[in-house]
Amino acid sequence: MSELLKEPVPPERLEEIRRAVRRAAAELAERAGLDGSRLLVVGASTSEIAGRPIGSAGSLEIGEAVVEALLELRRERRVHLAIQGCEHINRALVVERETLERFGLEEVSVVPVPEAGGAAAAAAFRMMDDPVCVEAVRAHAGLDIGDTLIGMHLRPVAVPVRLSANRVGEARVVAARTRPKYVGGPRARYALEPEDAAPKPGRREDSSEPFATHRPGSGRCD
Repeated sequence: MSELLKEPVPPERLEEIRRAVRRAAAELAERAGLDGSRLLVVGASTSEIAGRPIGSAGSLEIGEAVVEALLELRRERRVHLAIQGCEHINRALVVERETLERFGLEEVSVVPVPEAGGAAAAAAFRMMDDPVCVEAVRAHAGLDIGDTLIGMHLRPVAVPVRLSANRVGEARVVAARTRPKYVGGPRARYALEPEDAAPKPGRREDSSEPFATHRPGSGRCD
């Protein structure tokens, strides 16, 4: 069972944590193009934020400061949030019911508490409007505060994003965006070239011209 931080956190320290989370989340949202159609997964170790080893000194106060900053981002950009719990609940996540329905997620029965789920997930479950827990997500971007390992909840392909706001308290911050997979072989293209553009209305096309995907000596596609 995880231990809890016994000493209270000074209000000024909590405000520093809120501001740091807000800066990191806003920078990632801007660089990853997050909006109301996108999902951001966040993992946060309140122990690491407090300068202790992960899982050794969780703090609901710090968890509330983290979630408060993330909810500000949601209000401003309408981005969907998923707050990851710890291994004791199989890294299930807290989301709004709206998010569950929007992305077709699978609900699970658990209530995160600081001792099993982690302080950040416990805070999210208490602070969201209509919270539910889900087994997994495939998020468009991720914010990892304190090495909580969020990769299992990111879409492929993950692309690291180096943030200027790379610390929250004593915890380091790692971020990622994702992009669609490239598929295809040697003849595949990943952007339209001028000759690939659709013909303008009224333009007569010679049916004897090669297909747009044809390369000299490479054969034709079906």
